[in-house]
Amino acid sequence: MPARLPPLEGGTRTLATVALAVATLMNVLDTTIANVSIPTIAGDIGVSANQGTWVITSFAVANAISVPLTGWIAQRFGQVRVFVWSTLLFVLASWLCGLSRSLDTLIAFRVFQGLVAGPMIPLSQSLLLQCYPPAKAGVALAVWSTTTTVAPVIGPILGGWISDNLPWGWIFYINIPAGLVAAGASWMLLKHRELPTARLPVDAVGLALLVIWVGAMQLLLDLGKELDWFASREILALAVVSAVGFCFFLVWELTEKHPIVDLHLFRRRSFASGTVALSLGYGVFFAGIVVQPLWMQQYMGYTATWTGLALAPSGLVAVLFMGWVGKSMNRIDPRVFALAAFVILAISFAMRAGFNTDMSFADMVAPQFVQGLAMAGFFVPLSAILLSGIEPAKMAAAAGLSNFARITAGAFGASISVTLWENRAIMHHARMSEEIEPYRPAARMALEGLQQQGLSPQQALAVINRAIDAQAATLSVVEFYWASGMVFLALTLVLAFAKPARRG
Repeated sequence: MPARLPPLEGGTRTLATVALAVATLMNVLDTTIANVSIPTIAGDIGVSANQGTWVITSFAVANAISVPLTGWIAQRFGQVRVFVWSTLLFVLASWLCGLSRSLDTLIAFRVFQGLVAGPMIPLSQSLLLQCYPPAKAGVALAVWSTTTTVAPVIGPILGGWISDNLPWGWIFYINIPAGLVAAGASWMLLKHRELPTARLPVDAVGLALLVIWVGAMQLLLDLGKELDWFASREILALAVVSAVGFCFFLVWELTEKHPIVDLHLFRRRSFASGTVALSLGYGVFFAGIVVQPLWMQQYMGYTATWTGLALAPSGLVAVLFMGWVGKSMNRIDPRVFALAAFVILAISFAMRAGFNTDMSFADMVAPQFVQGLAMAGFFVPLSAILLSGIEPAKMAAAAGLSNFARITAGAFGASISVTLWENRAIMHHARMSEEIEPYRPAARMALEGLQQQGLSPQQALAVINRAIDAQAATLSVVEFYWASGMVFLALTLVLAFAKPARRG
């Protein structure tokens, strides 16, 4: 078997690309489509909304554990076999989730779904790169990045529509036809392209440490807001377990002869710098697509559908330009695209820093078009940088490790940003409420005006309090966007350490 398989050609390559892209789209879509359906699911199975969030948490914990194992599993059993079996088992898990009628069974099947979903995204990336010649690697990454960019945008829209019009089980059932087609086509087209496997010993200690520290970290992030973070003993215990487990894991994996996760990849300059830039950038980007919908729905009066439509232009613009970026990376250094992406992202977040409670829908959408331009030059070039010079045998391990870092950064970004946003909103609310005193002319006129409209004093105060809530949340959002824009500008310095290999 040659070190690098010959690329596919013509229609075969196109069909393989579509099959791998469909599997990736299905996987990423499933991580976001359930979010807006939690109230519906919780009500149907008779549990609280807080209990219903375990439907998301259980999947996230299991998925975070299995993603970094991709390299070892693929080397042991073969990339194509693992990808096809992961996709088929994902379909089975989706069917079982849809059939569930109790919280316990649904959580159990979501854990199963998260475990089998882990290898799908890294392997789809590495298999896709092997289908293309090195000179067209940018095109392959553009196709792969398109699915990972579009899915988080359409997921909430589709989830909201299904919740409003169909039984909630269909948010899982829609995976079945797509998964079966993707798995069947991938096997038929790629089964003869399996790389050599090796019967590596199981690093049981490394696996146990991975499960402990990643599981504790994910639970900390998911439960932190609910339990008031480090004011809770449970959160403190999870933080200690995660930190200590990570330190032991780091030492063990760097000294183990056959590690379950190949951390030596970080010795490569481009892989380390590219992974750091991609992870931190994605963490801030993902925080933005979590905070903005919450603000729009809770304080600006937007429905889930209209919120999704407001965010959709970002993904659509990115799709239009990703192909051009992918084709141009043989002529233009990918660091140039990544640098431009960070600057444009900073500009789009600066535009959002001008948000206010009286803005129109068009004003809300405008920054999304600018962000779409940046996303076209974000995922593709940074993926190309971190995978630059990685030999085919280690491609799955590199893709798994970088995706794990990206997903983890996204989880941190979402948890930290929502907490900071809400805490700053509480602070702004307290300061503005100090101005609502009977002896202040402006406050007295506002209260009298509302009472003249037929409201009782208590109702008038409630209306003013709601207005203060909206203003406080908006001020907090503005602060978040300013800070995020500065982070993107700072990330441009990380690119100076990257040194991708040149392709012909």
